[in-house]
Amino acid sequence: MMELAVIGNSDFVTGFRLAGIKKIYEISDEQLEPTVEVVFEDPEVGILVIHDDDFSKLPQMLRDALNDSVEPTVMILGGTGESSNLREKIKQSVGVDLWK
Repeated sequence: MMELAVIGNSDFVTGFRLAGIKKIYEISDEQLEPTVEVVFEDPEVGILVIHDDDFSKLPQMLRDALNDSVEPTVMILGGTGESSNLREKIKQSVGVDLWK
């Protein structure tokens, strides 16, 4: 079974922790890139959730890899724009547009 992983500061991850998500990575800015790389390579993670502010701090190559990833599917929350489009991410991960 694929797991949900959440990376972010304490304010961002608290709600997910209360919801019972087990793979919570509460990090500082210095830990962001290495933590994302480790979680991205974890075969148990099916969905990776990260805040838009943290996502924008990552190097462009890593952001591109996360945006193109199907497994894990990367959900970027808290922002607007192409990378936070939930419908597109679901379509990318499932292979069909569930809203049609």
